[in-house]
Amino acid sequence: MSSFLIVLDTVLLVILLVFGGVWAWNKIQAKSLGGELTNEEFKEGMRKAQIIDLREKEPFKRKHIDGARSLPYTMLKYQYNELRSDLPVYLYSDSNTITLRAARFLKKKGFVSVYWLKGGFETWDGRTKKSKY
Repeated sequence: MSSFLIVLDTVLLVILLVFGGVWAWNKIQAKSLGGELTNEEFKEGMRKAQIIDLREKEPFKRKHIDGARSLPYTMLKYQYNELRSDLPVYLYSDSNTITLRAARFLKKKGFVSVYWLKGGFETWDGRTKKSKY
């Protein structure tokens, strides 16, 4: 019985280390990209930016930031060329990991001004809209 508890403790420790590592990696990546915006900063610049919702189509249809365009992360590598690289890009989704991956991808493709909403869509306190389609 005691060997079972040791194995269980080890597995739990490994799981905690993995989650902690992912969290730390995201923090480091966010700092190196430097484009995290608060709600207020996002609102201030959004009129001059391309607002991209990285979530899939269904969550976008239910509710999204007013003025946002749906470009699911799964389609980004196929459709990023539809974005203007000379304008700021404001990203958001439900996952910080996906948002940071999208930001890194766009930076590699030559986009200079790539920003994202701190905390993702669930922290958004501005105007929202439901899709008509």
